[in-house]
Amino acid sequence: MSQPIRSALISVYYKDRLGPLVELLSQHGVTMYSTGGTQQFIEEQGAAVTAVETLTGFPAVFGGRVKTLHPTVFGGILHRRHEASDLAEAAQHGIPPIDLVVVDLYPFEETVASGAAEADVIEKIDIGGISLLRAAAKNYRDVLVVSSRDQYAAVTELLVQKNCATDLEDRKQYAAVAFATTAHYDTEIGRYFTGSESPASAEKTDSSNQTPLRYGENPHQAGTFHGDLSALFDQLHGKQLSYNNLVDVDAAVLLMREFEAAGPAACAILKHTNACGVAQADTLHQAYLNALSCDPVSAFGGVIIVNKPVDAATAEELNKLFFEVLIAPEFEAESLPLLQSKKNRILLRQKPVQFPAKQVKTLLNGTIEQDFDQAIEGAAEFKTVTESAPTSDEVAALEFALKICKHTKSNTIVLARAGQLLASGVGQTSRVDALRQAIEKAGSFGFDLNGAVMASDAFFPFPDCVEIAGAAGIRAVVQPGGSIKDQDSIAACNQLGMAMVLTGVRHFKH
Repeated sequence: MSQPIRSALISVYYKDRLGPLVELLSQHGVTMYSTGGTQQFIEEQGAAVTAVETLTGFPAVFGGRVKTLHPTVFGGILHRRHEASDLAEAAQHGIPPIDLVVVDLYPFEETVASGAAEADVIEKIDIGGISLLRAAAKNYRDVLVVSSRDQYAAVTELLVQKNCATDLEDRKQYAAVAFATTAHYDTEIGRYFTGSESPASAEKTDSSNQTPLRYGENPHQAGTFHGDLSALFDQLHGKQLSYNNLVDVDAAVLLMREFEAAGPAACAILKHTNACGVAQADTLHQAYLNALSCDPVSAFGGVIIVNKPVDAATAEELNKLFFEVLIAPEFEAESLPLLQSKKNRILLRQKPVQFPAKQVKTLLNGTIEQDFDQAIEGAAEFKTVTESAPTSDEVAALEFALKICKHTKSNTIVLARAGQLLASGVGQTSRVDALRQAIEKAGSFGFDLNGAVMASDAFFPFPDCVEIAGAAGIRAVVQPGGSIKDQDSIAACNQLGMAMVLTGVRHFKH
């Protein structure tokens, strides 16, 4: 049941990110009601807004403790549009309908965490806001409720797509998040009063920080993000991150963790969580060009991440490519206007953050958990097992290739030179197929494999991979070892004059 939004009540603590939603509502002629600082913010956006006091005929009292708690406000939210008696009562008492409620709650947890005095903490217990959320969520048949600033971008995009209207399923999904938000909020207040656990240190329940997504992996699947993206990124431009964007962004961030910001400039381009281009260079501009050269076809519509601030020269090159997301530690002022010239392009400024030590995944009728794969092997861990040892340049190339290999779907083979991905075979059911895919791909983009190196995420069960790689010009190999036939692959390397090092650590990725 599609329902247009004709009126909205907006009363928020944090005003950042609210501007685009206000602009959209104003463009569609939506009547907006608001209070205090939010009303002032809306007016500063050049939009028409009616004070709640004008709507109710009653002023805010007790220092603002009572502003929206009034039958006209709650009647406008709760009256049922499909019930003739409700419509008659609303008309009798002059209660206009409210179709959209946008409220974010007072920052109770943040106030506790700051060490504020008890009187200040008590004042940050939201009464009107939480009542508005519950009322709007209860009447989701008729009202859309937005319960967090993390949802502003998502709901704006939803309303753009649906011409400022919503479907019943949209409203129900946002209502579920609102109830989860109020439940978490009350739980934290209870913890504060009982002293059982500090809200600042308590692990948040799964119900907190939920952002509905347009859909899941595919349009017929519903999707929700659980977490606080604002703790990791400042979104400087673009549409809401989709489910698939988030999956790729996660893969990109984890890969770039292997390339320290203090080291050479690095750029990675990912598609469906796998790197299709990775490079290091003296400048970010050159690193990007080198990464793009690896597979400019797959780079189209990809996710790009860098470990240095984006400068104007790099931005000019980036702007020539259609990509979904760009992640950087910073954007120089000259680069932003150019990168923001594409309306939907997502620009993320990454913040320092501590990642969880565990990975959790739903499986069958439960979940599985494991430690994050934080191991990475370098020259100190390499054990040469062939008659010839890799040169210093080959060692650097093997270290580089192994970093990429660790973050690529198994079975995988990565072909590289120092600081330059040449090609990879990704997600194949056999290792030899992955190698053949990588060799063919390198050739299709004009890369000469003579003198290049090869990394494998797991051991070689047979010597065929070494033999095929040697025939293609590969001169050094890194693999974990552990096969009962390791010696066959070692012997093949010796026969072909190749170097092989073992790490003893497998890096499967499924």
